[in-house]
Amino acid sequence: MENLLAKSAALVQRTSENYHRYLFGQVRWDNRLIGIKGARGTGKTTLLLQRLKSMQALPTQAAYFSLDDLYFTQNHFSKTVEQFYREGGKTVFLDEVHKYPGWAIEVKNLHDFYPDLNIVFTGSSIVDLAKEEGDLSRRVLMYELQGLSFREFLDLEGVARLPVLSLEQLTDHSKDLASAFPVDFRPLERFKEYLSRGYYPFFREDREGFHQRLQQLVRTVVEYDMSALKGFDPRNARKLLQLLYILSANVPYYPNLTQLAHKADIHRNSVLNYLLYLEQARLIRLVSPEGRGLSLLQKPEKIYLNNPNLAFALAGESTNPGTLRETFFASQVGAVHRLTAPPKGDFKVDERWLFEIGGVNKTHQQIADLPESFVVRDGLEFPVGKSLPLWMFGCLY
Repeated sequence: MENLLAKSAALVQRTSENYHRYLFGQVRWDNRLIGIKGARGTGKTTLLLQRLKSMQALPTQAAYFSLDDLYFTQNHFSKTVEQFYREGGKTVFLDEVHKYPGWAIEVKNLHDFYPDLNIVFTGSSIVDLAKEEGDLSRRVLMYELQGLSFREFLDLEGVARLPVLSLEQLTDHSKDLASAFPVDFRPLERFKEYLSRGYYPFFREDREGFHQRLQQLVRTVVEYDMSALKGFDPRNARKLLQLLYILSANVPYYPNLTQLAHKADIHRNSVLNYLLYLEQARLIRLVSPEGRGLSLLQKPEKIYLNNPNLAFALAGESTNPGTLRETFFASQVGAVHRLTAPPKGDFKVDERWLFEIGGVNKTHQQIADLPESFVVRDGLEFPVGKSLPLWMFGCLY
């Protein structure tokens, strides 16, 4: 126990509080049981350690345990937490819970047996409480941490501190949105850099080697993290990687499941399962047809990579500009709203707003007769009538 608490204290001491992600202020930290999931590399561990540091509690009262620590290959984490509690512990932060078999039952028991113990845990985006043993869904307050928005990227880089905007604000052309931003702010100056390497916070650690590191992260997710998915056979990891690389060369992909199965050497009946696995890992985004939900029985209308950084890491500099625009829009808007694919236009959002994405010369011709429809243009600095700047959709969180 002493060694674990010493590790926790050392990590907290090294953690910077110079910048807090958007979720830090949204989590109701006083809740007894909190879960935070998200894609690998989005900053879940930093979020926990920042919260722990802000508490200014003694290590014996609040501590951080990572369940992929070698210590927990030989020791039950629930018994460790029980000992921590008996010795005065009040709050425990459990990182990477999905790497510990049977974690959900043990967390449930700790929550039920110790009503004055606060538990915060993180897990991969693949965590599905409904499929875990033990009923945590009624007990836990669950959040998901997205990658950096364009707004957060600019703030983290010290370029500008921008407001969070709602879609209602963005689409209300009676508002003068330009006045909400700094006078000397040039929105397009760092936009291409964000598309290439601004979504994952670790870009600051190694800018030159970022794409190689992101490729390694993708392999780790597929070959290691996905083993926690019920029904996933780790022996199929190679086929899943092959499928991902095929998609990266063709996004946005309009699925022909038979052709996709043939190219990836996967049985056609398994393709939809594989696509859902990749979406759960936040490597791709599936967009269903307007008016219908996505299920195992129905193929998606479009497939995108989860964010533009993945396009550069997997497909290289040859990535199509139109693909990047749509991937950026889907990444930023899909983080806080529901996207579907309409018969006309590129995206329907919350079954209300219709958006057509394009370059600086994009017109309204295709969607002129549709209500609440807007053109989203790359290269535009501020709104002009019903034409909205693409970058501004990076301010939704």
